[in-house]
Amino acid sequence: MVKEQLNVLIQLAASDNEVAEKEAKLIHIIGQSNGVSKEEIDEMLKNPERPIGDLSMLTPDQKFEHLYHVVQLMKVDGQVFKSEIVFCQDIAERLGYKKGVIAELSSKIFSDPSITADREMLKNKAQKYLN
Repeated sequence: MVKEQLNVLIQLAASDNEVAEKEAKLIHIIGQSNGVSKEEIDEMLKNPERPIGDLSMLTPDQKFEHLYHVVQLMKVDGQVFKSEIVFCQDIAERLGYKKGVIAELSSKIFSDPSITADREMLKNKAQKYLN
């Protein structure tokens, strides 16, 4: 399931037709912290066209973490494109959230992964957007 989640992040990073260095770095951090090797991640980054699998089977905590990472990745390069927002909204809906959760979380999740937001507070806010 970790690779499916990484695949979504890679597709988001590639949605503006370029994977920025900061985006690739964050994908590596997330992947390696979940047991995926650097080589596997590099291979996935080279081939971002894999279809997105079924995200409905994730636990509520996994769904929130996935949503958090998607928003963080969208912001990490300091530029947010309309295509990235639309992609994030699509993923939010696949995870069972309303689209508005992206705007809500985006205003509170920092682009720098070393700055951590209050995840419990964010999780409570996100809960209000569940379908």
